[in-house]
Amino acid sequence: MTSSRLIHLKPDTAPIFWWLVICACVIYGMILLGGVTRLTDSGLSMVDWKPIMGIIPPLSENDWQEMFLKYQQYPEYKKTNFEMTLSEFKPIFMYEYLHRILGRIIGIIFFIPLLYFTIRKAIPPVLIPRLYLLLILGGFQGVLGWYMVKSGLVDDPNVSQYRLTAHLGMAVFIYSLILWTVFDLSLNYNHAIRSRIKWMSSTLTLLIFLMILSGGLVAGTRAGIPFPTWPLMGDTFIPPQIYSMNPSWLSAFEDMATIQFNHRMFAYLLTIFIVIFAIVLLGSNVPRFLKNGTTVLLFVLSLQVVLGISTLLFYIPIPVAAAHQVGAIALLSVSLFITHSCLSREQI
Repeated sequence: MTSSRLIHLKPDTAPIFWWLVICACVIYGMILLGGVTRLTDSGLSMVDWKPIMGIIPPLSENDWQEMFLKYQQYPEYKKTNFEMTLSEFKPIFMYEYLHRILGRIIGIIFFIPLLYFTIRKAIPPVLIPRLYLLLILGGFQGVLGWYMVKSGLVDDPNVSQYRLTAHLGMAVFIYSLILWTVFDLSLNYNHAIRSRIKWMSSTLTLLIFLMILSGGLVAGTRAGIPFPTWPLMGDTFIPPQIYSMNPSWLSAFEDMATIQFNHRMFAYLLTIFIVIFAIVLLGSNVPRFLKNGTTVLLFVLSLQVVLGISTLLFYIPIPVAAAHQVGAIALLSVSLFITHSCLSREQI
């Protein structure tokens, strides 16, 4: 019998639901920590990758000296941080260390319960391919993270913005797929939604994901540093130097001014789209929880706009910039809820 409640947990899948909720929350924290690691320029402080032995941090002053000496052999120290002391090295090392350790923890809290539920045959058959796909993607994400770090351990001590954006995009995709599965296991509804609203909600989720990738390019190239002004970029709305590379399309990925300009334009487009979507949905005959979700979407959008502008005007303060990054994930989460609700899938 169908429950009248929006959220309904079936007894046989409730443990899987709570396990995936925990995974989603930890990955959300991982994305935040990854953002802070980038903002503090900590990502190149660990110059090797030891999946097993790498879990042991420096425990003595000699250990720290050894790590610092390794770091000193690479271009980031030689070209950028040549005046850095051991005491200054320790914090950036710990950010990267904690980021890697949390990645291993996520692997453990996902793999061990997955193995347990598989042995107990507790996983609904429809979810088995999806969960094992997530396991594979998680392993690939770890390799992708090291592939990103390696790009900065060369003559130019800057990680590739392409690899950084791919690493961020994979993390967001994994988080989104887990959250979608959480909704599959918990949301219980049966209603008709107009096809236009379904199309708009799906498009909205895709646009937010692309906006996050645009933010990855901004972070990867430090494109937020020039033009710390708003609404103008310097003295003009459209700076004359955008798309000046040859070929011009390369500017969208490698020119700081163009990347920041595109991120701003994408933000304006997304804001307009969300407002139009909200007007359409709130004016339609849809369930109350969908209207409430849209109200939350507008609130998170407003907060995200304020955080984005503040990040620029105050020259990228780490707490504000980190909040802006996880604010994007919050916006995506609300959009996923709305999209899932609009598609009215049968509960697993």
